[in-house]
Amino acid sequence: MEERKGRKIIMFPLPFPGHFNPMIQLAGIFHHRGFSITILHTSYNFPDPSRYPHFTFRTISHNKEGEGGEDPLSRSETSGMDLVALIRVLKQKYAEPFRESLAAEVGGGEKVCCLVSDAIWGRNTEIAAKEVGVHRLVLRTGGAASFCAFAAFPLLRDKGYFSTLDSRQDDPVIELPPLKVKDLPVVETNDPDELYRIISDMVEGVKSSSGVIWNTFEDLERGQLMDLSSNFNVPFFPLGPFHKHSNHLPPKTKSKEDNEITKWLEKQDPKSVVYASFGSLADIEEKEFLEIAWGLRNSKQSFLWVVRPGLVRGTEWLESLPCGFMDNLGHKGKIVKWTNQLEVLAHPAVGVFWTHCGWNSTVESICEGVPMICTPCFSDQRVNARYIADVWRVGNVLEKSMMDTEEIEKVVRSAIMDNGNEMRDRCLAYKERAEKCLGENGSSSNYLDKLVRDVLSFDSYAFTS
Repeated sequence: MEERKGRKIIMFPLPFPGHFNPMIQLAGIFHHRGFSITILHTSYNFPDPSRYPHFTFRTISHNKEGEGGEDPLSRSETSGMDLVALIRVLKQKYAEPFRESLAAEVGGGEKVCCLVSDAIWGRNTEIAAKEVGVHRLVLRTGGAASFCAFAAFPLLRDKGYFSTLDSRQDDPVIELPPLKVKDLPVVETNDPDELYRIISDMVEGVKSSSGVIWNTFEDLERGQLMDLSSNFNVPFFPLGPFHKHSNHLPPKTKSKEDNEITKWLEKQDPKSVVYASFGSLADIEEKEFLEIAWGLRNSKQSFLWVVRPGLVRGTEWLESLPCGFMDNLGHKGKIVKWTNQLEVLAHPAVGVFWTHCGWNSTVESICEGVPMICTPCFSDQRVNARYIADVWRVGNVLEKSMMDTEEIEKVVRSAIMDNGNEMRDRCLAYKERAEKCLGENGSSSNYLDKLVRDVLSFDSYAFTS
């Protein structure tokens, strides 16, 4: 630890798995470069610190019980909230506790090089960082293409795109090719004005930062990064894919379930398995769930399907399945509550990934050369799906509105048997480009070197606005 003294970075993730995981991967990258890491984390969705022994975790709570107190946000306050309302509450409740926690860390004696905060926290973190004289970098956990759409929200709003979402679904968004109106990154909410405020605050927070860190790589999103860079007068650091940097995090202990999944995969033919997983936040109706179940089964393709508890609205887990459904799957299908996605995608038995198109899943699939079936649910997932299908051409879109048993059966069989080879070849080419970006003198490696130099040059006690 002596070599890390005076090289401390404070990190503030948004408390959702799709945001926390890339932040913790970035923490591992920084730690490997000699920095000590302190994670400030909300008491809402607080992680297990024992999994990350190299980092210091500090709980920030919006209640008065202090560390260890149960947070009301994890109970009644968030019941029934949509995602926009939940983000609003998180930003409101934790603004002052974060400010106090950051001040305590900076005043603790060890020099703090900088703060790295999730972009969605917006300008709240900017105000707090300026008060204590610390430079603030932001981590954008989504792709550059989707951020182009978020940054264009004022223009799109003025042109009336959001007021005609239902009637112009397939119309092109002239200002953002190749997007269609139905691809715009909106979230179903009772308060669309609040969604607009959250996105505006995120974009303004990026503009006022000391730099933006991206979990993407130039050979995947060069054009989008260039477009954004020309409009944002801040340094960009596309370091991705984070998970493909040398493994700087301790390996997760394999559970009995992990071993069972691996054994099942090893019994399948190469490139024959459909891996289906729809992320940590999306939920679906029981009817959709049953269409997926029968579509997978009737496709006659082997499948590994992650059904997390709570995925199906109004149910605990699999109780909606007909009696005997699981027994009749035999060795062809396996349904689990959770799996190590990186290990599954890297397994030679996996032939296609049916995904909600969250950015982490998108990058992970591309980096393993696995083509995708895209069923986006909300926000940036829709933008990602359009790029997967029409720009990178490493997947097909299966819209939620088209998800009946026969269509699922057809798309799944086609992805494995008909189109799989062409898409897989393109995906493997991107996999090679990602590896090149991370190699010696690759773009991601060079950006990381520059980022480290910049962070070391920050003088936390001579910060000026």
